[in-house]
Amino acid sequence: MVWDPFGTIGHARWMGGGQWAGKSTVARLLAFRHGLTAYHYDYHDARGHNDRRMALRLSREEPPEGPSAEDIWVHHTPAEMAARTLAGFADRFEWVLDDLRALVSPHPVLAEGWGLRPELVAPLLDNLRRMVVLVPTEEFRLLQLSRMPRASTFTHQVSDPELAQRNRLERDRLIAADAVDSAHRLGIRVIEVDGSLDAEAVADEVGRHFEL
Repeated sequence: MVWDPFGTIGHARWMGGGQWAGKSTVARLLAFRHGLTAYHYDYHDARGHNDRRMALRLSREEPPEGPSAEDIWVHHTPAEMAARTLAGFADRFEWVLDDLRALVSPHPVLAEGWGLRPELVAPLLDNLRRMVVLVPTEEFRLLQLSRMPRASTFTHQVSDPELAQRNRLERDRLIAADAVDSAHRLGIRVIEVDGSLDAEAVADEVGRHFEL
């Protein structure tokens, strides 16, 4: 049983899935509508977990700054990149749980992010309806990439930015597919976002799933 001194983890709702499915937008909409406290995985992982990431590397006798952008995005195949990312999610999930333990709120917590993997969250659930997985269809993913600068632009300095971007996008597709496979195996609901519904309507569907 995971340590949960204030019951935050046990009462949380979870939204995992693939990149560019609109998870953060849906979480914000539901937070405003229903008075939830939203936890955004990407924000905390990119900013609040750097010290822990560095300490973990040092404990493994790895360079504290981590691999170079060239090594991450150019020198490995998308399948290798996806495997490395998936392997790292377990360590990063422990940091999420620490964040949530400290998040004492009078409102229910909705945690969202691609690192909230079904196989990591499921053991914490007393009811599988406390989680949903959002993934974009391939067509909607490509649409998102065409209209979102942060998705379509590769900002790291590497020798072959076009290859790096292709690798990144294929890695993300593989990780999303893995989330779907894991969710189906565990009996957790998957919602495919295909662009036929706007963000408000997708939030309606997720809200109904969570019985908000």
